[in-house]
Amino acid sequence: MPTATHLDFQAARGVPETHEWPVLHDHPVVDGGAGAGEDEVPVVDLRDADPAKVAAAMARAAEQWGAFLLLGHGVPADLVARVEERIEAMFALPASEKTRAVRGRGESCGYGSPPISGFFDKSMWSEGYTFAPANVRLDLLKLWPDAGPHYLLFCEVMEEFHKGMFALAHKLLGLFLSALGLTAADCAAAAKIADTMAASMHLNWYPKCPDPKRAVGLIAHTDSGYFTFVLQSMVPGLQLFRREPDRWVAVPAMPGAFVINVGDLFNIVTNGRFHNVFHRAVVSRESHRVSLGYFLGPPAQAVVAPLDEALTLDRPRPAYRPVVWREYMGLREKALFVGESALKMIAVAKDDAPQTPKLHETS
Repeated sequence: MPTATHLDFQAARGVPETHEWPVLHDHPVVDGGAGAGEDEVPVVDLRDADPAKVAAAMARAAEQWGAFLLLGHGVPADLVARVEERIEAMFALPASEKTRAVRGRGESCGYGSPPISGFFDKSMWSEGYTFAPANVRLDLLKLWPDAGPHYLLFCEVMEEFHKGMFALAHKLLGLFLSALGLTAADCAAAAKIADTMAASMHLNWYPKCPDPKRAVGLIAHTDSGYFTFVLQSMVPGLQLFRREPDRWVAVPAMPGAFVINVGDLFNIVTNGRFHNVFHRAVVSRESHRVSLGYFLGPPAQAVVAPLDEALTLDRPRPAYRPVVWREYMGLREKALFVGESALKMIAVAKDDAPQTPKLHETS
């Protein structure tokens, strides 16, 4: 797997062939900010006093976009600022320190290029660090083996953030289930999702790029789990793919907002009602950018299938067969190599399967 250490981004005067993506401009890019009409990225505010109204807004966004901006989430602004500060400090470390934490083949935690980069011949204009927030003190010893003050500060901030985010994830899960017309108490399968949901975190650094039109920070993909919180800095860079007509919608950098992406597994459990979203990260000539992905998914041996309660008059049959999470991740790897969708590999009724573009086609 290629690693970000193959290129000194800050010293680069141009984009080398290893990092040049020839197919980045197949579709136009439109602004998704306020006043953009049908391209305005939906906003859900949890401060609304009516939970049913909030759940309905989430459902509309998940059905029509597969993503939305979340406000009123209750995670303190000062904590978010400290998280961003720690991310900046991590990626500002000398290369000699970061590379001692490089992810090895088959490892899920550590430093390097985005995990998805191993499926492509070209490298991306970014660095990343992946860890399990519930196990951060062990995972981060790879980077700070002396467990000194920088290590302790990083771990304390991320543990505080994880505590707030995990509670928020369960609140969102309840609202998503409510939008389907059920609660975790109503449905054993839904209760199991709530009881076994686990988190992983991926930190991203997108350095300034001398030629942003030839490079990409993170290639087009869908998230594989239930749903993802994305914390992006005030430098915009996240784009969502929409069809009819095909275009990329630039997500505005909204103060205090998280971006919520619906993942593949939520596509499955809702029988395609809440669909996943293709998204990518672009880079800037003027500014570097940091982001954090907080991913929610099941245990490796969990069996994922459409909930009975997700079957409707419009979707009366399961669109997907039951699949073990570990098996699905293996199918996803195969799909990435050929630019396909892993969802198609487990679809049991073609007409019900979501029509999604190939990864390579949207890159």
